[in-house]
Amino acid sequence: MAQDIAHVNAAESLDDLVATAYGELRAIAHARLAWRGAGGTLSTTALVHEAYLKLAGQSPSKWRDRGHFFAVASLAMRHVLVDFAKARETLKRGGTRRRITLDDDAIAVDDQADALLQLDEALARLAASEPRLAKVVELRFFGGLGEDEIAESLGVTVRTVRRDWVKARVMLRHVLES
Repeated sequence: MAQDIAHVNAAESLDDLVATAYGELRAIAHARLAWRGAGGTLSTTALVHEAYLKLAGQSPSKWRDRGHFFAVASLAMRHVLVDFAKARETLKRGGTRRRITLDDDAIAVDDQADALLQLDEALARLAASEPRLAKVVELRFFGGLGEDEIAESLGVTVRTVRRDWVKARVMLRHVLES
């Protein structure tokens, strides 16, 4: 990045922060939408801009560092994707449950709205009992963060992130299969 956002201060606006991180936010959004197919209606730019709107009410001074900013941005992207999937499902009025795996790097929002909603529901259930595990999945799956960035964001070791990822996948698989 041209400018490091590790030292966020109160004088910086959200606009400045997003402008600095825009390329990385687009890369994360692109990864989330990678498998959506040619007929998709949610673009990378639209996802970044919708996430920006969700972040607009927050003060940049609340973000401790780069990892924390991207954690918040990934949560905003998750909410945008889930809201979009809910709207798609409402339009379809139904749909069958589909098997999904966390091995996939992306979920096609248009083609797999039901799978995204299943994952969101499973994450909510996981967060009720294991909030850190749910956060690891959210940051890795929705935010596209690497193990080092997740560890920094959560204040744990990379080894802990790896263990949490394995445990979270097992627990989510159980929830999704039940």
